[in-house]
Amino acid sequence: MSGDTEHGNSGSTAAAGCVIDAVDTHAFAVPTDGPGGREQDGTLEWDATTLVLVRVHAGGRTGIGYTYGDVSVAAFIRSLLAPVLQGADAFSPAALWRRTGAGIRNAGRPGAGAMARSAVDIALWDLKARLLGLPLVRLLPAHHDRVPVYGSGGFTNYPLDRLTGQLSGWAEQGIGRVKLKTSREPGRDPQRLAAVRRAVGDGTELLTDANGALDRKEALYWARRFHEEWDVRWFEEPVSSADPDGLRLLRERGPARLEIAAGEYAYLLQDFAALVAGPSVDCLQADVTRCGGVTGLLEVAGLAAGHHLDLSAHCAPAVSAHAFAAVRRLRHLEYFHDHVRVENLLFDGVPQPDGGALRPDPDRPGLGLDVKWADAEPYRVDGRRPR
Repeated sequence: MSGDTEHGNSGSTAAAGCVIDAVDTHAFAVPTDGPGGREQDGTLEWDATTLVLVRVHAGGRTGIGYTYGDVSVAAFIRSLLAPVLQGADAFSPAALWRRTGAGIRNAGRPGAGAMARSAVDIALWDLKARLLGLPLVRLLPAHHDRVPVYGSGGFTNYPLDRLTGQLSGWAEQGIGRVKLKTSREPGRDPQRLAAVRRAVGDGTELLTDANGALDRKEALYWARRFHEEWDVRWFEEPVSSADPDGLRLLRERGPARLEIAAGEYAYLLQDFAALVAGPSVDCLQADVTRCGGVTGLLEVAGLAAGHHLDLSAHCAPAVSAHAFAAVRRLRHLEYFHDHVRVENLLFDGVPQPDGGALRPDPDRPGLGLDVKWADAEPYRVDGRRPR
C-alpha cells in the first residue's frame, strides 16, 4: 500500500495487468461554522458536513475519491463495492462502474448506493491518471481548461452582517455570481435580498436556492418578486426536484429571464431524464459525488447536450474542477462554503479561484490531492489512519 500521491512521471507503472490490491475507507465529520454551530436552508438544518473517503491501491499508486454523505456510506463501500474491486484491472474504471452498479442492485442504487459508487468511481479515475502520470483533466475528454464558479452559502440562519459580508466577499474576489438560501421563512427574504443586492452591487449576478421549500403557487409568486425587485436570475429548486411538473410550471410561467434549476439530488440517469423531459429546467445540475462519479457524469453530460441544456456542477469543487472540464455544455460550478472549508482542511492541492474560475493543476497527477492525515484525524468518525 502506498501513500496518496507520487508526483513524478509514473507512466512506467502503466503495465498491462495492473490489478487493484487493496481498498480502504475513511470518514470525517467537520462541524459547521454557522451561528451556534449550525446552518440552515429552506428545508434542513445541520451541524456538521461528513466527507466519506475511499482509497484504491494498485501498481504502487493510490487513487482517492470521496462523497459527502452519512458515515454509513463508508460501510456500504466496504461491504459491497470493495470486494468487486479486488483483483480487478486498474485501467478500466468504466467497466468497473458497470460491475459496481450490478453489485448494489439489491441494496439500492439511488441514494447512499449511488454516493458509494460515485466515490469509488472517482478514486478509480484518479488512480488511472496517477498510474499514467497525468492530471485527471488530461485523461478525460476535456472541452475546457477552466471551470467558472459562483459563490454559494448565504444560509437562512445567518445574521444580515454575515450574509452580506460572505456574498460581497466573493464578489470582491472577482467571482461574478453569488447565491443565497431562501424560503425557510419567506417573509424575511425581502430584507435579506435587499441587503445582499446593496452589498454586491448591480454588476453581480444574484442566484437563489429554496431547496424545495415552496409549493407551486408560492414559488410562482416569489419567482416574480425575486426577479422584478432584486434582479434574481436563477431560482434553484423552488419546489422539490421530485416534482418535475411543478418545476416545469415555474419554468413556463415564471419570468423569462429567471432560470429554473435542479438536479443536485438526481442519482441515476433516469432521474436526470425526468428533469430534461419537457424540459422542467432551464439549466440542469449534477453532483459528481452523487450521480455515479466521473463515468456517470459523462453520461449526464451527453443527455444534457442532447436536450440543448447547460449543465452546472453541484459542489465538491476539488473533484468538479477536473470532471466538469469534460462537460461540453458547462455552465458553472457551485463554490459551496461548507465543501470549500472541508476540502481545504483535509487536502493539500485544492484548486483556488482565479479570475472567477477554478483551473486544475497541470503539474499534479490525478486530482492533485494529498490527504492531510494529521489535520484530518480530529474529525475522524470511521476507519483508521494509514501507517
